[in-house]
Amino acid sequence: MTKIVSLIILQALFCFTFFPLSYSANSLIETTCTKTPFPDLCISTVKSDPRSSTADVPGLALIVADSVNEKASATLNQISTLLKSATDPNMKKALSGCVDSYNTIIKADIPVAIEAIEKNNPKFAVGSATDAGNEAQRCEGSFGENSTSSPISGSNKAVHDLSVILQSIASMLL
Repeated sequence: MTKIVSLIILQALFCFTFFPLSYSANSLIETTCTKTPFPDLCISTVKSDPRSSTADVPGLALIVADSVNEKASATLNQISTLLKSATDPNMKKALSGCVDSYNTIIKADIPVAIEAIEKNNPKFAVGSATDAGNEAQRCEGSFGENSTSSPISGSNKAVHDLSVILQSIASMLL
């Protein structure tokens, strides 16, 4: 009987010890993400990363920055594949411009944002995140006013929206 009581007490201690951490992490994620223009995307992005369970607000910003980088890298790969098979000169020109935009996001904007967050200089993170979103929009705009001609609209929107989330969270650190 004492083994059962001891087991119940240990189980209760375990639950009460770890529940507040989980609850507070979820609360921080939701509180932070609801202050962004795309709260649902923010919450799903952040919660999909295991680091989110122990992250503070700068940690959440780093998670989103990594997500922007991953999505931008995947988009650049998609663009490169499309560029190899493109025959229309206008499409080639638009895709080539997108290569430049996505190289800027991957090689400059997001690394600067990450470094700025890590060094507690959120002003530069905000600027870099803004630039990343603008680059994604620039890519989309290179296909002309008729965005139905863009084969990567969904990817451009995702990179833009994640960049706006990063910008919003970095702004909270100012």
